[in-house]
Amino acid sequence: MNGWLRRLRRGAGAALCVALVMASGCDQSPPSSGPVGVLRSGLDAASGGVVVEFDLSRGLSEEATQLSFFSGPAAPSLPELVQALGRAKADRRTKGFLLSLGAAELSWAQAEELGRLFSSVAAEKPVVCHAHGYSNTTLFFAARACDRKWLSPAGEVGTVGIAGQMLYLKRLLDRFKVKADFLHMGRYKSAAEMFTEDGPSDEARESLLSVLGSIRHTWHEGLRAGSGGDKLVHAVEHGPWSPEAALKEGLVEAIGYLSDARDDSKERSSVDDIETSVGFSTRRDAADEITALIRTLAGASASEPKGEHVVVLPTSGGITMESSGVLGGEGIAAEPLSKILRRLRKDDSVKAVVIRIDSPGGSALASDLLWHELMLLREKKPLIASLAGTAASGGYYMACAATRILAERTTILGSIGVVGGKIVLGEALDELGVSSVTFPASDEPGAAERASYMSPLTAWDAATRESVRAQMEAIYELFLARVAQGRALPIEKVRQVAEGRIWSGVQGLEHHLIDELGGLADAILLAKKQAGLSEDVAVKIEGGPETLLELLQLDSEEDDPEAIRAALGRLRSTPPGPFAGLAAPYRPYADSLTPLLGRERVLATVPFAFHLE
Repeated sequence: MNGWLRRLRRGAGAALCVALVMASGCDQSPPSSGPVGVLRSGLDAASGGVVVEFDLSRGLSEEATQLSFFSGPAAPSLPELVQALGRAKADRRTKGFLLSLGAAELSWAQAEELGRLFSSVAAEKPVVCHAHGYSNTTLFFAARACDRKWLSPAGEVGTVGIAGQMLYLKRLLDRFKVKADFLHMGRYKSAAEMFTEDGPSDEARESLLSVLGSIRHTWHEGLRAGSGGDKLVHAVEHGPWSPEAALKEGLVEAIGYLSDARDDSKERSSVDDIETSVGFSTRRDAADEITALIRTLAGASASEPKGEHVVVLPTSGGITMESSGVLGGEGIAAEPLSKILRRLRKDDSVKAVVIRIDSPGGSALASDLLWHELMLLREKKPLIASLAGTAASGGYYMACAATRILAERTTILGSIGVVGGKIVLGEALDELGVSSVTFPASDEPGAAERASYMSPLTAWDAATRESVRAQMEAIYELFLARVAQGRALPIEKVRQVAEGRIWSGVQGLEHHLIDELGGLADAILLAKKQAGLSEDVAVKIEGGPETLLELLQLDSEEDDPEAIRAALGRLRSTPPGPFAGLAAPYRPYADSLTPLLGRERVLATVPFAFHLE
């Protein structure tokens, strides 16, 4: 690597590291409880038997551990937790487990997988859970996984049943003379209804209620598998419950603080020590923290497996063509992800890949480009898709390229369809006294309407709408063909379950949209089996933050000082995404619409912000 670039990486890496340390409140003294969500390599060998604590109070990310430029490390990821649990189970000193949930939320798919993983542990060793508040999903998990559920004295069990909510903006847009000009392919592809209607269509209502009913059935089934039986099933739909009422109803077994739960866990496991394996309570000295930050900035992995191994590649968020270019940015960007997929395809030490998908979709173009790269990878080695909470529309577009697809019963998948359009502001501006005039270079009839196709100032005329419809129909047929090819199904069979309709994991299995029910751990085992590897072969988590070179959008051989200065300027001036302030559960759905703010007019995105508390 040339001198300019080496100096740039050293200087920029150090500057960014200092900024990150300052932003997260670190100093040179060893912290008592460092805010670093970095996975520990293992338990301290010098001690005797221990209870292993998993601190999930900040929730679980579906992405590899990332650092945000302003807020420090993100929450631990599900792939890391699965690996850490495997190590703890194999460690002979592990006598029990403590799960600190705080007030965290889990997705339905995460809750289902963790419930399954820890319920198998609970058959052999005590598993104690503590939370400041239990929600539908965290109680779903804890009811199956925990021998004893603790609740903080001022907490609550906020289980109130399942419902989906949607907003419809048509009357608001009408009031301001804003026109939503959208088309869709598929009867159930209702993504644009929030802009074009004042309520759901019959098809949208049917699709949503069907999936809600399937998830509710799975929820009840999982709760019955725990200790509460039918009494618990009734109680979870009639909250919220105070701690005392929750104790009386059998929703929890004890009321107290986390310190009380720790003491209980040690007593039940007959040990004196607790060690944190994953989470924000993990103790690390200042030198380790800075080293971890620098390694992350450089794009380095915490541990590089030697020899043959399986790769887990987490992908999460809306699908776009390009990355936001900001540390800690979210979403699935076609360009950087394609580079990773090509590298994995060429790396002979990578024997199989598990791609974890949690996405409502987004750009149809980006989805198809990623499908192509995934199909090329599939030709070289087994490719297993593990579907998280949502893998719909563009998310499912990617998944159908896999050799095998696994999903949880509560996963939202499908939505095979496309939607396209634009928001037209011309009439609204006219009401405010702002006129717009289009000046076409050609005097041919319809030239002005065609030339302003991308403009937010003018609506489409009939001819342009028909052209857009034809374009969308072609993309829809391509989507169907991609699913048919990836799933080895007749295209007419795919057409029957397409039309933009969403399905639960259970329904997806019935319609052959997935191959089996299961979570990330099951997908990893399947990948090893298909690659002919032993179960103890190494697993590496790929992805995570972009390298410094990728952030600066430089090639590895770039050495021009002007190009480097321009790259640094781009990094400094890159604004946050348009939905950066939106609540985290809804951000991927909003981000999936951002291609409409650019030059794309056709999306493969799920119909609505489907987040169930």
